[in-house]
Amino acid sequence: MNVSDINAYGLVIGGSLVIILSYFANLLAKRTNIPSVLVLIGMGILIREGLNAIGLTSIPFESLVLELLGTIGLIFIVLEAALELNLSREKMPLILKSATVALIALLGSSAAIAGFLHYAMNIPMYEGWVYGIPLSIMSSAIIIPSVSGLDDADREFMVYESTFSDIFGIMAFYLLLGNSETESANTVLLNIGANLLVTFILAVVVSYILVYVLQKITSPVKLFLSVAVLLLIYSIQKLLHLSPLVLILIFGLMLNNHRIFFPQWNLAKKKWNILPSPANLLDDRRMHELHRDYHLLTLESAFVIRTFFFVLFGMTVSLAALTDLHVITEGLIICCILFAVRFVSLIVFRRKSMFPLLYIAPRGLITILLFFQIQGAYSQFAQPQFDQGILLVIILVSSIVMTIALVQNGITVQGVTLVPEMVSSDAPEEHVGGGEPQIDAAGDAESDAAHGSPDPPLS
Repeated sequence: MNVSDINAYGLVIGGSLVIILSYFANLLAKRTNIPSVLVLIGMGILIREGLNAIGLTSIPFESLVLELLGTIGLIFIVLEAALELNLSREKMPLILKSATVALIALLGSSAAIAGFLHYAMNIPMYEGWVYGIPLSIMSSAIIIPSVSGLDDADREFMVYESTFSDIFGIMAFYLLLGNSETESANTVLLNIGANLLVTFILAVVVSYILVYVLQKITSPVKLFLSVAVLLLIYSIQKLLHLSPLVLILIFGLMLNNHRIFFPQWNLAKKKWNILPSPANLLDDRRMHELHRDYHLLTLESAFVIRTFFFVLFGMTVSLAALTDLHVITEGLIICCILFAVRFVSLIVFRRKSMFPLLYIAPRGLITILLFFQIQGAYSQFAQPQFDQGILLVIILVSSIVMTIALVQNGITVQGVTLVPEMVSSDAPEEHVGGGEPQIDAAGDAESDAAHGSPDPPLS
């Protein structure tokens, strides 16, 4: 059998079966505490073995498909994470602490892994950082639905930390690659600062315009219109070597916290009533509906993207690598590095509730996405010494360790992805602008548990 024997109906049948099985993998995870990421990777391995058995040894347009899905996946993942960040004065200490822990753990783990890869595999330090950053990013796709059984404080901390880990890690990865030809460290810092400043200004302006225009559109066809605009601006900024994920982040924050970005001015105390209050530019009811629709759109899209990426990753895995003692040893050493750095960061910045938080640090979708980027779009940085089996060992070990820690603490793993349930648009006023619709991993209404927020619920 060869590629020409595959027709459109075969692809539709195969893709549909993968999505259906992914949903049942979520249900299996909820009842057996086996993270569905492991089931999806196993599914990919079985699919690859089946394709090999019928003589199909290569995936057509594999690199192009992975790059396209990777770009769209990153946008939806960052947007989904931003839609879960509920900014408020009361939460600022928690947000700052979790963001600090995420940033320190990311930088510390990346540096330690880069050093290990340099001395153990003779990988240059720069390329070591290129590999170290993806391996240092915790997976909010796995963590958020898995920490529902923790107490409120720990659950919120893990939701924010994993979300910041995703965002910081993705931005650091692309900023590092964007300055690969810069020789001086001062020049790198200057370039990154200028890049972020220009990107931030453009992102704020575009986000304000998009939010204002979107809530004015009465046509039901507006979500994919705005997604198309975001993709267009993202691609243009990417071609200009800016940091377009900042735009996605700020746009999502505005949707979820529009009352902060469009505040109500007390005009009675002002002598000159020249400018209208920013809050009057928005309709709270439409903003709530817009936020709800975007939340459901990102969750559904992320579910599909996660499914295919974990399966595709499984299809690229060589089982023979798992029999290599060097691969297993190197993967376990990197896992030890990750947990050691996490232990230090939690001790310094949290000082209590170490367990089971120490062991909740799985690697997953973002790590795979960025790893595929190294192999595809940035192949000049690929290092043959780094066997892909190491990545599989890290994902398997970190997921299993998290599962064991949660089970020992009597906590049920809910699954990897979130499948949303529609919420009535007649939501009470207090949900507008800061909270999110009530959603659960398999369609149950358990938003507080699934998203880690005790007030209006939310990665």
